[in-house]
Amino acid sequence: MISIRQLRYFVEIVEARGYTRASERLFIAQSALSRQIKELEADLDVVLLKRDAKAFELTQAGQDFYARSRRILLDLDRAVAQARTIGKGEHGALRLLHSSSVPLTAPLGPTLNDVLKDFPGISLEISQTPSEYQAREIVEGSADIGLARLPILRANPDLESTVLYRERLVAAVPAGHRLAQRAEVEIAELRDEFFVTVPHRDRGGLSYLVAERCIAHGFYPRVARATSRKNSLLSLVNAGFGIAVVPQSMASISLSAGVSFPALTDADFHSEVALLRRRDAPVMVQQFVETFMSRLQQTGLGG
Repeated sequence: MISIRQLRYFVEIVEARGYTRASERLFIAQSALSRQIKELEADLDVVLLKRDAKAFELTQAGQDFYARSRRILLDLDRAVAQARTIGKGEHGALRLLHSSSVPLTAPLGPTLNDVLKDFPGISLEISQTPSEYQAREIVEGSADIGLARLPILRANPDLESTVLYRERLVAAVPAGHRLAQRAEVEIAELRDEFFVTVPHRDRGGLSYLVAERCIAHGFYPRVARATSRKNSLLSLVNAGFGIAVVPQSMASISLSAGVSFPALTDADFHSEVALLRRRDAPVMVQQFVETFMSRLQQTGLGG
């Protein structure tokens, strides 16, 4: 019968790249460690490790078994931690911030809801906050988790940022615009257009990224007479004040029949969404974040 101990020993050997260092980390004799792995291989009836005096190598079966064993152990650790949390009656509210350019559409919103089922003692307080401000609030401790549109201009050693996915950008143009009936456009075709959103000198995020990419293509976005910081951006496009470049997810939630969203064909017009939290975040926050990222990865979100 395969034991959890054997799985832990096997994973430790692989990650330590050998029996000697693994035995030191595990505080057990190398001979006992070797015996456990031989018993594991006997139970599986397959060779996991090729080893001699000079070489250490995983077999193909060993590589697959390592990946699966590591996931099993991570899931077990999370289950144990969650059981202890529930058993102690631990509960609380996590404050989650998201940029207006990161709408909580599928799969973000449904995944958050799904994760909450695993944390019955936790509730979420959700607010819209610009990406740059999210970083500040999380570092200062007034928020726990951020869903931000990169880039964030001010680096902070206390902030941990993990890219969740990459998203294509599209143009947003009024229904009567010359490009409204096009499925695709190049950014060069927007050179003479007025943009209803422009970068703020103190903020990163989507507007900063779009301006940076336009500069790389030889022009700076012309500023429309009316501009917006996202919340009413598509309303300004609909009213004919100008155009915008937005993530595909914003196009998918638009309720306005007066805006068209031709795709941008330029390869560098994509945007990254990152999850932010403090490096020294409480265990409850770290567990929630790890579970959320794992579940989100299972959805296949990307592009």
